[in-house]
Amino acid sequence: MHGYLGIDVGSVSTNIVIIDDYDEVKHKLYIRTQGQPIKAVQKGLQKVQEEISEDLTIMGVGTTGSARNLTALMVGADVVKNEITAHAVAASTLVPDAKTVIEIGGQDSKIIILRNGVVADFAMNTVCAAGTGSFLDQQASRLELPIEEFGKMALRSKNPVRIAGRCSVFSESDMIHKQQMGHSLEDIVAGLCEALVRNYLNNVGKGKNIQPQIVFQGGVAANHGMIDAFKRELNCEVVVPEYHDVMGAIGSALLAKERTRGLNTKFKGFKSAMAHYQTSSFECNSCANSCEVIQILEGDEVLARWGDRCGKWENGSMKREQIS
Repeated sequence: MHGYLGIDVGSVSTNIVIIDDYDEVKHKLYIRTQGQPIKAVQKGLQKVQEEISEDLTIMGVGTTGSARNLTALMVGADVVKNEITAHAVAASTLVPDAKTVIEIGGQDSKIIILRNGVVADFAMNTVCAAGTGSFLDQQASRLELPIEEFGKMALRSKNPVRIAGRCSVFSESDMIHKQQMGHSLEDIVAGLCEALVRNYLNNVGKGKNIQPQIVFQGGVAANHGMIDAFKRELNCEVVVPEYHDVMGAIGSALLAKERTRGLNTKFKGFKSAMAHYQTSSFECNSCANSCEVIQILEGDEVLARWGDRCGKWENGSMKREQIS
């Protein structure tokens, strides 16, 4: 049995997916990165190895996410792509008529405009927490609600209150004010979902030609209150894929399948989960750029360096076309 491994390592979560020759998801894993991408990837690979069947052969590996280059060196990836490309490939494959992709994760959010399966435009928000899943997590904690119940409670609202959504600090102050005025918890929760949607559309989606079919993915897509708020604001249906939480990893696996067709994989095997890796950085003072150079070591051996503009420190194993 052939499998293609996709790994998406972000600031909040590390997602690992295995698809087969027919693009069917055979295994998926979601774990918290907790600021330690190397340990998260190693832990994930160990768990995947324990859970998959022995007759599964990995034919290709793709990585994406903020730690995609680091992960690629660890596992021996065949293709390394940015999150926009990975999410677009997954959305256009699972929802062939998709024209707009809304992706909201824990620490960032993005919009991808697709036309005929090709990325025509995109935008990202990596600055303000008010447009991300952490916004809802913070408010759920403030309200002493489990985040898993947040969406269900929002759906029970009869009259959502309007809460300022331009800034997470102002939102929390406004939410407290609405509590003091006596609004129900259901209406406040629904108001918070609507605030996040408005923030997203006014910032990330500003000036974008949003057309159906609209695909909603990322961890926040599990929140039914958010799905309902997007439907009302956009006045159309919103599709949430079955594997909405690991779409970046699926896209990476699909790209790996395409890249390795007829070729041998560079995958080092699951043993890479047991190696000892460490990262460090230094500032290059050779010119006025003062680049911060990042390096990864396995034991005492430097595997690669990147981050310099001129290429002085780049290792031959870390070519520039990989950093895309």
